[in-house]
Amino acid sequence: MSSPVGSPPDVGVVLVAAGAGVRAGPGEPKQFRPILGVPMLLRALRPFTGHPEVRHVIVALPPVYCERPPEWLGKIRGERLGLVAGGAQRVDSVRAGLDALADDLAVVLVHDAARPFVSRGTIDAVIARARAGVGAVAAVPASDTLKEVGQGPVRATPRIARTVDRERIWRAQTPQGFPRQMLLAAYAQLAAAANGGAPSDDAEVCERAGFPVELIPDSPYNVKITTADDFRIAEALAREWR
Repeated sequence: MSSPVGSPPDVGVVLVAAGAGVRAGPGEPKQFRPILGVPMLLRALRPFTGHPEVRHVIVALPPVYCERPPEWLGKIRGERLGLVAGGAQRVDSVRAGLDALADDLAVVLVHDAARPFVSRGTIDAVIARARAGVGAVAAVPASDTLKEVGQGPVRATPRIARTVDRERIWRAQTPQGFPRQMLLAAYAQLAAAANGGAPSDDAEVCERAGFPVELIPDSPYNVKITTADDFRIAEALAREWR
């Protein structure tokens, strides 16, 4: 389901790019590093800034880069694309992005800047389910055999406690989409909670608040770039992408 014909775009996007990316090795923050000559953050941005239902995109950056963004990012900053300072944890960055989005948006998507190969089909499917009133998470079913290690001291060679049944296990990816009011209410409940630890993603924020969240089958090409080896994989993917 898309926005009614003739109505203005009503989808907002928070793009999370505030991490230090230390596992990617020395150098500039990984979100600014090029993949075949194109900054990873720019690759992650384009599918959303070019989407006809998206009206407003907010990028959460490390505070120093929010004040002085790379030249290429500063050039495209404007009414439709804004920058905010991210926080110490992912949820803090998303909160900052939510606060900066236009007030009258019906649907909000949250996407990781470290996923530069999201498809238009995945974005469309996530928006459609969020419009239907539920949370929607791009995900892929687990294909590897999963092992759980035992509790106790950290071991150089962890010992297997059991093999996990993977039949009902999915790997959550992004974008994750929600009715705006649902996500705002979930974050309000999170702020009021005294304990529970930091959620790992926005789906968990909504799960804790008791809101329904569904999985949207996604492509494994929507990979998260974390390490230097991942950048080598990304270079290969970029040669095929589009």
